[in-house]
Amino acid sequence: MAEKITLELVTPYRKVLTEEVDEITATGALGEFGVLPGHAPLLSSLRIGELSYKKGGAVSHLALNWGYLEVKDDKAIVLVETAERADEIDFQRAKAALGRAEEALKKLTIEDKDYRVMEAALERATIRMQVASKAARK
Repeated sequence: MAEKITLELVTPYRKVLTEEVDEITATGALGEFGVLPGHAPLLSSLRIGELSYKKGGAVSHLALNWGYLEVKDDKAIVLVETAERADEIDFQRAKAALGRAEEALKKLTIEDKDYRVMEAALERATIRMQVASKAARK
């Protein structure tokens, strides 16, 4: 059994990272799950959420926006719309986006066509703030 798993994270715009890691935690459609070296083959959709990985004693955090994670032969490939490392996120900008989404949702009903768009914007801003605050604690 391998001692590491290769994590490759790609967006439509760039390859965000390729690292040999000890473990991965991601937010799937059915909830949070973990991947360790030797994991059985897996394909999961990812929702707006956090991906973290441990390398040595350090844990790194990223905010993700929709995508997929495939695990096969001790390699995890993550394909997502967007990915931001904790230290790349502007906390104040995320906080402002959260406020805009909250205000928009107050004016909409669930039947409005923009309701789901604003709901996703609220979720993205919340995750970005949570991930950014983890970088500030380091």
